[in-house]
Amino acid sequence: MTTSTAAPTSAASGTRRCPDCTDGLGKPREVRPGSFRERVHRNRSVALAWRIGVFVVGLLFVALGIALTVLPGPLTIPPVLLGLWVWSTEFSWAARFFQTFRRKATEAWAHAKQHPVSSLAVTVGGLAAAGVAFWAVGHFELVDKATSALGF
Repeated sequence: MTTSTAAPTSAASGTRRCPDCTDGLGKPREVRPGSFRERVHRNRSVALAWRIGVFVVGLLFVALGIALTVLPGPLTIPPVLLGLWVWSTEFSWAARFFQTFRRKATEAWAHAKQHPVSSLAVTVGGLAAAGVAFWAVGHFELVDKATSALGF
């Protein structure tokens, strides 16, 4: 006689039911007893609405970061990281992903503290290059020339 590890199915609906199945958003993070998240996760429908809301807010920040890629400079990074942090408060996959960014940021900060002169030179050089780029766009009216060349 063989044993089956398949999840039981409902004959009426044909759907699978199992205790490890999720809502499609991934496995939720651990919930500390007595926390706000624990109170939210007590009610299944409120927990689902909360998780969808967290996903949407994180997605808005990530989309904002992607939309900001048309601007020069590092403006795209903070909204993307903020969206990832929002996701990491609820989703374990995002928490693992965010932990990687946190580790790399810590390593970069440690490197910058060990090499302050070169870090300062790169930072000042990058800001100066961005300033020159902004000045050139305004001084030579590059946006107006580009729009007229494209026929807008």
